[in-house]
Amino acid sequence: MNRDMGRFVRMSYLVASVAGVAFFVMSVALLGIWPGRVLEDQTRSMSPEHPLGLSVSERRGRAIYSREGCAYCHTQQVRYLHSDMARFGAPTLAWETRFDYPHLWGTRRIGPDLAREGATHSEDWHFAHLYAPRTLVADSVMPAYPSLFDESPDRPRQKARDLVAYLDTLGRARELAAPEGETHARAACNCADDEMAQMAFHAAALNANPARARRQGVVPKLATEADLVRGQQLYLHNCAACHGLRGEADGPGAAALHPRPTNLAGHEYTVERLGYVLWNGVAGTAMQAWRDLPAGDLAAVAQAVRGFHVALQEPTLPANIVELGARVYTANCVQCHGEGGGGDGSAVGELRVTPADFRGSRPSLAESLRALRSGVEGTPMAPWNGRLSEAELSGVAYYVRGFFRGEP
Repeated sequence: MNRDMGRFVRMSYLVASVAGVAFFVMSVALLGIWPGRVLEDQTRSMSPEHPLGLSVSERRGRAIYSREGCAYCHTQQVRYLHSDMARFGAPTLAWETRFDYPHLWGTRRIGPDLAREGATHSEDWHFAHLYAPRTLVADSVMPAYPSLFDESPDRPRQKARDLVAYLDTLGRARELAAPEGETHARAACNCADDEMAQMAFHAAALNANPARARRQGVVPKLATEADLVRGQQLYLHNCAACHGLRGEADGPGAAALHPRPTNLAGHEYTVERLGYVLWNGVAGTAMQAWRDLPAGDLAAVAQAVRGFHVALQEPTLPANIVELGARVYTANCVQCHGEGGGGDGSAVGELRVTPADFRGSRPSLAESLRALRSGVEGTPMAPWNGRLSEAELSGVAYYVRGFFRGEP
């Protein structure tokens, strides 16, 4: 009896050991090897023929990103979830990360997802954010990286430049491949009946990041009356870091940005113009879009911004000086700012930063003269004091203010 029991126990251990080893081998095959092979085949078939790889600088930046543990807080993967697609755009395809080894997809979103970060923020914004995150984002928990700079965000070391170069590549490959790349990937996917796989191709936009600035877009109509207290709270939380507490472009993050933030107190704005800028941002500058805020909040922020302007008694120039300003504008300014001052001249398509729209914003005479004499650093607006006389400068500075339409 004892002999039979001993044999039974030994056989039980043997069976359990064999089953355990078999389960382990099967788990490795099914959860490790097989998915890897499937992803490898999918990547090879759906990828463009010659995807753009990383430059030497970008590879160094990727190593810094990995070394500093950025992947612990930031993901690089837009998941197949409606919430992800609404905020970030099309889900990530496997071929987009074909040069990532080891991958940096990440698993936690303490900070925002970076899969589509390329072209979302400007280079100067990244430098200022890396140097002192809370000068731009008041409630950021991201650590500062002053060791990547020579005591100022305006003096990035090569490591900072490499890191920002890498961040600018995120999402670039698929943007460069579209639309031919999307067509090729959809055909190679061979997944017409797979509803989840099709989500990667049916998203409204490849990059739907609400902070990404764009040159045009359908803007919701904002109410001309809104909750001023709510607008002031939103302004303090989201805008004062750059534009300053009183809208005078003197916030803690302003000095590191090129061009500097606009002096809101020196301009009179229409609600329509503020709605356009808040919804679309200003492409080519650090001014991001705020499409994640509801229209009521944007209208409240617009009210707060309009409250910074104080009407001053402007001098009245002689008619001949104003006529001189009109001639100067036609000869020198219309190509960029347009015949009606709407920032829609014939050269706009070639400019990195769109010229000012004088129909929706009227600068004070002092602000207008400052821009003409000193230019606007970081934009195509160059100084004109060496080419125009004082009379011409005064005339055109006064003339452009006449394009302002005001509120209906």
